[in-house]
Amino acid sequence: MTQGRIIHARIAPCTPSGAPLIERGFLSWRDGRITALGPMSEIAQDPNRGPFAEIDAGGALVTPGLIDCHTHLVHAGNRAREFEQRLEGASYEQIARAGGGIVATVAATRSASETELLAASRPRLAALLADGVTTVEIKSGYGLDLATEARQLRVARRLAAELNVGVRTTFLGAHALPPEFAGRPDDYIDFVCAQVLPAIAIEGLADAVDAFCEGIGFTPQQTRRVFAAARALGLPVKLHADQLSDLGGAGLAAEFGALSADHIEYASEASVAAMARAGTVAVLLPGAFYFLRETRLPPLGALRRHRVPIAIATDCNPGSSPCTSLLLMLNMACTLFRMTPSEALAGVTRNAALALGIGATHGTLAPGMQADIAIWDAESPAELSYAFGGRRLRQRISAGRPI
Repeated sequence: MTQGRIIHARIAPCTPSGAPLIERGFLSWRDGRITALGPMSEIAQDPNRGPFAEIDAGGALVTPGLIDCHTHLVHAGNRAREFEQRLEGASYEQIARAGGGIVATVAATRSASETELLAASRPRLAALLADGVTTVEIKSGYGLDLATEARQLRVARRLAAELNVGVRTTFLGAHALPPEFAGRPDDYIDFVCAQVLPAIAIEGLADAVDAFCEGIGFTPQQTRRVFAAARALGLPVKLHADQLSDLGGAGLAAEFGALSADHIEYASEASVAAMARAGTVAVLLPGAFYFLRETRLPPLGALRRHRVPIAIATDCNPGSSPCTSLLLMLNMACTLFRMTPSEALAGVTRNAALALGIGATHGTLAPGMQADIAIWDAESPAELSYAFGGRRLRQRISAGRPI
């Protein structure tokens, strides 16, 4: 059925204007797009005339479907031993420099077939969907060669079709230095820019391009080359920036009009101001902050002063955030970063949509927007951040399809 309607709902539109909660409302859609919403007293003005797939929410909370805008969900293997090593005193950087970290996952992912990668990744995505996620970003970056990077992105596309979820793919070839290029980072960047990225673009496998600009990753100069290559191919960029040190990555991202700068614990006020001017979203990743036992908080004060949109994501990955609960990230954003529940909810709806370049169609409940909707066993939006553990989702609606 192409038309649907929810009645007797508490609706949180999550619009930029801060539209208030509709205490007793309805919401309707047709052909995957929202057509109307408002108080039940105005339901006669609904332009849809049925037949409806009608859902009586019985006073339950309705929000936009949640958006996880930063994940490394498609990979093989795990890094539980590294978790032990960190608890024994080794740092994330020490483990990476000793041959662990990202390159350990690269070895496991390179050896996995597309079928094996699909089977390993499906449960992770299913767990996110059980938390009300209707759109997810999935990065490559665990291949560091053309064949495996493309395989990761193809699996991401297959997951979208299999599980009825919106997927945005990001090419992260500049994630780490593969063993075959040991000691030759500039040669590897040449390889990424001249061979891998163009092939990925020709096949239409990536919606954006990312890089890891860090002391254990790539320099700002090398990152700049990747971004220039992406720009030449018409692909937007985003950046793992200033997670472990301030290399000016957030400012570099802003210089290229990046969709987002992610992590940014060490970003300076000048970089935050540049992000504001460029419209670059700050994506905060409390799961990685928690798991790595970091102490340097993201610059929330500066982000608020400069009115930079703040998104929240799981950073689902095997090394620094093996997490598949976006709701848990809401709680962590509030408890660890001192964000408000309303800021956190905006971070996984409208601001997360901006971080993926889809803010014109996703992330809010308003006429014309895609009908990605979550119905919760809750009365107020704050409950989504307040509770951790357990499931609160009653129903997920993806592009107008109740699931």
